[in-house]
Amino acid sequence: MSVETPETGVLDAGAKAAVLAEALPYIRRFWGKVVVVKYGGNAIEDPQGLTLFAQDIVLMRSVGMRPVVVHGGGPQIGELMTRLGKVAEFRDGLRVTDAETLDIARMVLVGKVNRDIVGAVNVHGPLAVGLSGEDAGLILVSARDPELGFVGEVQAVNPTIVERLLAQELIPVVATIGSDEAGQAYNVNADAVAGAVAAALKAEKLVYLTNVEGVRRERDDPASLISTTSTEELEELLTEGRVAEGMIPKVVSCVRAVRAGVGHAHVLDGRVPHALLLEVFTHEGVGTMVSR
Repeated sequence: MSVETPETGVLDAGAKAAVLAEALPYIRRFWGKVVVVKYGGNAIEDPQGLTLFAQDIVLMRSVGMRPVVVHGGGPQIGELMTRLGKVAEFRDGLRVTDAETLDIARMVLVGKVNRDIVGAVNVHGPLAVGLSGEDAGLILVSARDPELGFVGEVQAVNPTIVERLLAQELIPVVATIGSDEAGQAYNVNADAVAGAVAAALKAEKLVYLTNVEGVRRERDDPASLISTTSTEELEELLTEGRVAEGMIPKVVSCVRAVRAGVGHAHVLDGRVPHALLLEVFTHEGVGTMVSR
């Protein structure tokens, strides 16, 4: 549906009313429902994109939804490592994390990226509260592979602290540092954390904002975008090797989350202005929706 006048590109009164009318049934449907949104480090680098994302999150909260933000920060970690003269090493797409790299990751994720998102949201009111997966035992992890160092695998999520914040009508913003039973911190893949948090909260939706338009049937063909799919079809794409490497953790997490009770999972292009609102509050949507 076109909502702009050809002459000015600005919404007229009728178009604005149509947009609101289209959104109304979705607002009613999702009132009081938890929506976990994974916001990637690539998107955070764009100040205008962060501003629009914060507006979307606050609007969702204002119409009765209960958003939870989970964020990564890989590019920002890499940038600080470079500035400090430390060379990053990757194995199978995962950053080898020694003790020094872990300290850098904690500083960036908890001290910089988390603060940036919280600040952007709180421009609109005292709503966002920053958390780390270490807080109140939120994310329990174990070492993923000794060769990777302090890279964690999610073992369990204790959602109590998040549920308390949601009950107070606040917006939790979670940095993906977890800890093991001994209190040792680990860097954790943000896609996996978002899926695990959504499952623990029995969220209505799990949304991944990324830098492609969604899941493709053919990895190199943008025209093969899949608008709606099932967990079975996604597993087939994974088995056949038709999912691009960067999309694999998201697709795996979507499958696990939906099968664990999450209503729907979505993969969207976070570069599209207000992609989150378009997917949640319009008939067509803009990315890939995964159902059971």
